[in-house]
Amino acid sequence: LRDNRIELVRASWHELSISVSDVSLSDEGQYTCSLFTMPVKTSKAFLTVLGVPEKPQITGFTSPVMEGERMQLTCKTSGSKPAADMTWFKNDKEVKDVMYFKEEDANRKTFTVSSTLDFLADRNDDGAVLSCRVDHESLNSTPQIAMQVLEIHYTPLVKIISSNSWPEEGQSIILTCESKGKPMPEPVLWTKDGGELPDPERMVVNGRVLSISFLNKTDNGTYRCEAKNPIGRNSTEYVLIVHDVFNTLLPTTVIPSLTTATVTTTVALTTSTTTSATAISTRDPNALAGQTGPDHALIGGIVAVVVFVTLCSIILLGRYLARHKGTYLTNEAKGAEDAPDADTAIINAEGSQVNAEEKKEYFI
Repeated sequence: LRDNRIELVRASWHELSISVSDVSLSDEGQYTCSLFTMPVKTSKAFLTVLGVPEKPQITGFTSPVMEGERMQLTCKTSGSKPAADMTWFKNDKEVKDVMYFKEEDANRKTFTVSSTLDFLADRNDDGAVLSCRVDHESLNSTPQIAMQVLEIHYTPLVKIISSNSWPEEGQSIILTCESKGKPMPEPVLWTKDGGELPDPERMVVNGRVLSISFLNKTDNGTYRCEAKNPIGRNSTEYVLIVHDVFNTLLPTTVIPSLTTATVTTTVALTTSTTTSATAISTRDPNALAGQTGPDHALIGGIVAVVVFVTLCSIILLGRYLARHKGTYLTNEAKGAEDAPDADTAIINAEGSQVNAEEKKEYFI
């Protein structure tokens, strides 16, 4: 062997050793060792030289990429012998659907390996890390890796978040417009029912937040939040319904008191009839003086009580009239039934009393 890279390491009658420095693919082949004895002894060995793959490179990427565009990324490495293995990863997750190519180099000893990843750009891939890993037995379990960070531009994604799920009159509500896009969307635009906000004093916009104070029925409607960036614009809507104030009022029923009075009157016995009457007095309560707002249950209860008291009064009056119907004489007028005139009746009356007390009773 006549090569400065080959050096004789040891020579004896039973061993011959050489070393080869700066090994190249041309050193691959069969080596023969001969021992000149009688007879001559020879031994052969085949040297295999591995081709170390070059560091892989990713091509085909242009930044930025618009959402929906088709991307074709190619990872390539040369000089491997035998051909190297290649694997794609996205955020440490292996990508299976790829195309793999292998071709022989011009020296007809090593190979160039390439793999193509074909996909549509999606907003979820923005910021994702694509990596191409090359494995080969010459790398001693330390693969070579090329990486590419994706930058995807997309239109804004808009969402409205409400601070009050059941807004009532007099309350406040805060609507927050969340917008996400790349590039970052410009300040959002708030509208109501297709026009500007009708009450700027109560409807205050602060960046992406719309605050409405002292809600009333006129605030009902559709509120739209619109965001845009150089890629496009997007919007979403929120339907506001202001509900009546829920008020719990306990009904109070007031029953008017009923008073019975008996009146005694002294009159002259100039007639033979005695008049009785029943007086019914009703005290009008002021139970509803402090109550605010109509209450149908309370009004219904009061009407029912009034009707009930009226019916009872009519029944009591009827019974009284039925019991005291006609004319009757007092004890002082006994014996005067047959008198031709009033003077004679008075003279004939028992007790010779000129005046008598006529009693009247009143029932309620």
